[in-house]
Amino acid sequence: MFLSKRISQIRPSVTLAITAKAKAMVSKGIDVIGFGGGEPDFDTADHIKEAAKRALDEGFTKYTPSSGIKELKEAICKKFIRENNIEYLPEDILISCGAKHSIFNALLALCDEDDEVILISPFWVSYPEMVKATGAKAVILETNQENGFKLTPIQLRRAITTKTKLLILNSPSNPTGSVYKKDELMEIANILIEGDIFCLSDEIYEKIIYDGIQHFSIASMGEEIKRRTIVVNGVSKAYSMTGWRIGYAAGPREIIQAMGNLQSHSTSNPTSFCQIAAIAALSSPQEQIERMVVEFQGRRDYMVDRLNKIEGISCVKPEGAFYIFADISKTLGKRYKNRMVIKDSLSFAELLLSEARVAVIPGEAFGAEAYIRFSYATSMKNIVRGLNRIEEFMHSIL
Repeated sequence: MFLSKRISQIRPSVTLAITAKAKAMVSKGIDVIGFGGGEPDFDTADHIKEAAKRALDEGFTKYTPSSGIKELKEAICKKFIRENNIEYLPEDILISCGAKHSIFNALLALCDEDDEVILISPFWVSYPEMVKATGAKAVILETNQENGFKLTPIQLRRAITTKTKLLILNSPSNPTGSVYKKDELMEIANILIEGDIFCLSDEIYEKIIYDGIQHFSIASMGEEIKRRTIVVNGVSKAYSMTGWRIGYAAGPREIIQAMGNLQSHSTSNPTSFCQIAAIAALSSPQEQIERMVVEFQGRRDYMVDRLNKIEGISCVKPEGAFYIFADISKTLGKRYKNRMVIKDSLSFAELLLSEARVAVIPGEAFGAEAYIRFSYATSMKNIVRGLNRIEEFMHSIL
């Protein structure tokens, strides 16, 4: 059997692979502490589930328009006005099967084979693979812990060529938790406007943010950048609705319509009754998110403090999302129990899972080899137990 050149270039998700291995160990009765998960450990709110149940009882189980129902688009438009100070019409909105689906649609609608897409490293694992699927070239701009893992205007200007089509911006960031401030976004916006370059702004973590920091969308920086921006969001993270698979994109109507045309020939509509649940999520009081963020912040503070006390590991405090991106560069090249050499972040993660029964995601998956990602979307009890195991594990590295 011969696969296409395009599909043969795409690597499987390291995140899902590590998670699957950890789950296999658990199924055998092994006690594994998981710091790999990319989903909140809270249940979906009851009023959201009730809305879906009502939709099922009322027979709302048939096809909807492939781009999503108007009522949900209207709720999203109100959300953008209320929370982001951006005005869209329902025709500017596409509902997809998760934010990941929206990103994939956008890249396929915009990118040709000779185009260049700028990615900021560390990046979410799926960005480069999605770019490969379009035939475009990913141009990776590396950031570091010292500058908060953020792209600088100088880096962006130097990377732009006549082939540059798009910048993917993720704020708050997975995996680093960095959040771009208003003045930083304005500088990026001005450069993109000058070069007539599009921006795909992935804002799926916008509501999970700490320390009084405010989220700004780059599309709110003026009409010129709005005309070049596709904003992607969804209900997965903020409303703990990962399995419901409802994401959305907002942007220039011609692009949104092209994305909708593509979707009509691939997945067709997002699940009917899940769209009703998403309306309930967006349109109801948001206290459940506030409670979740308070809990996440307590976990973050504890984990950052503990990790920075473990020799061989260091990290900065994330400003958003629910991940800590920890530097393990001082352990690379060393031996575990004078036997196994820790060559890279993957071997570190594999050793940690097999020897300490703790699952983390290697930085290799995010374009940053000397790091690992911890998710604190798990209970404080698990966090304490997991960090105890990591501390003991690190004592055996020579």
